Amino acid sequence: MQKPDFWEDKNRAAEKSKELAVLKGEGDRWERIKSEIKTLAELLQISEEDEEFQREAILKIGELEKRIGALEWELYFSGKYDKGNAILSVYAGAGGKDAEDWAALLLRMFRRFAEKKEWKVKTVHEHWGEFQGPAGWGIKNATIIIETPYAYGYLKKESGVHRLVRISPFSAQSLRHTSFALVDVMPEFVPPEEVEMKPEDLKIDFFRSSGPGGQNVNKRETAVRITHLPTGLQVASQVERSQDRNREMAMSILRSRLYQLTLKQQEEERRGVQNEKVKIEWGNQIRSYVMHPYQMVKDHRTGVETGNIDAVMDGELDEFIEAEIKL
Repeated sequence: MQKPDFWEDKNRAAEKSKELAVLKGEGDRWERIKSEIKTLAELLQISEEDEEFQREAILKIGELEKRIGALEWELYFSGKYDKGNAILSVYAGAGGKDAEDWAALLLRMFRRFAEKKEWKVKTVHEHWGEFQGPAGWGIKNATIIIETPYAYGYLKKESGVHRLVRISPFSAQSLRHTSFALVDVMPEFVPPEEVEMKPEDLKIDFFRSSGPGGQNVNKRETAVRITHLPTGLQVASQVERSQDRNREMAMSILRSRLYQLTLKQQEEERRGVQNEKVKIEWGNQIRSYVMHPYQMVKDHRTGVETGNIDAVMDGELDEFIEAEIKL
């Protein structure tokens, strides 16, 4: 940060400033705990005969253990971008109306998870479906940014196919239906030097953002869609008020997706696995959510399961995410 040209790249400078703030905050938290432990130990020696103080000290020790436990989780986040914000996208898969409704339910689940932790959630893009269901209007795909230290570290293993089994709300015969949705989690910021994006490889389109059911919500073409021609990757941003801001947001997301694709290809080459596009359908799911004929949520990687599906759909994901982190 002391380099004369540090602020020439404002986006990179802002990210480095955030990184410094996170590191300082991390150090300060450990120093406060260290100081409290030292003070408590000294007071315990002085007050060995004071039973009331000893009881209060035991409660204080319990509180410190919880705080240390929370900080210890951060030791699992050693990835390059684990400390940063997360971009989370949900895509409806096989299943038509049911899949679009399922994608909307999943998006709400992750929003509730973040809100309960008082993390900031920002909508980037929503491609609405044409029908309403239990979750309101269905979605074909949507992207949000979750802003908090370690958001990507916490959520990156939620990437994958999520499967739902239930009585279809769209079936006149009340038939059981299986739906699929793909969740994709990426780091929010990837430096431009990490990923090469040639101007001639990008197709940029402008369009009007729309609301549920195709309702027009913006008469100006401020929304931006960028297609990376060599890979076919496509991203969009529609929530900012100007084309420039939406274009900047879409470029950032595309850079993150290309970075993620590169890492995946490198890992598959290392393991000798052929690179294939994940199909959003049966056989690829990482977690199943069953509402009928019984209630259960089961993660197929960790074996963690629960019968309280209502709590999970309301954002109670800690048990699943903690098990994923420890894998």
